[in-house]
Amino acid sequence: MIAAILVGLVALEHVYILLMEMFLWTSPGIRKRFGTSTSFARESKTLAANQGLYNGFLAAGLVWGLLHPNASTGYQIQTFFLVCVLIAALYGGWTVKRSILFAQGIPAVAAWIAVMLAW
Repeated sequence: MIAAILVGLVALEHVYILLMEMFLWTSPGIRKRFGTSTSFARESKTLAANQGLYNGFLAAGLVWGLLHPNASTGYQIQTFFLVCVLIAALYGGWTVKRSILFAQGIPAVAAWIAVMLAW
């Protein structure tokens, strides 16, 4: 139960990231959060939307793992997508902003540990 809640929270986080990057990228609040100028946000809007779409795929994969009727397969799917989130968090923390590692990596690790313990 705890594992499912944590995986669900990681999925929701990535739906939120999808919304920020695909639909709100040029808004003042999101520009402030990401530290971008108006011109940069306009110029990078398509790239951000593409990145947001990939975050949506991560969320969809996690939900797929949660809802899969075969528990063993669901476990494998959740593990795969949580590791993908962790790798993305490591890379983002290294190349973009250290806080990405904490905001995305720690929840993914916590969910992954919970999934492994639940299995």
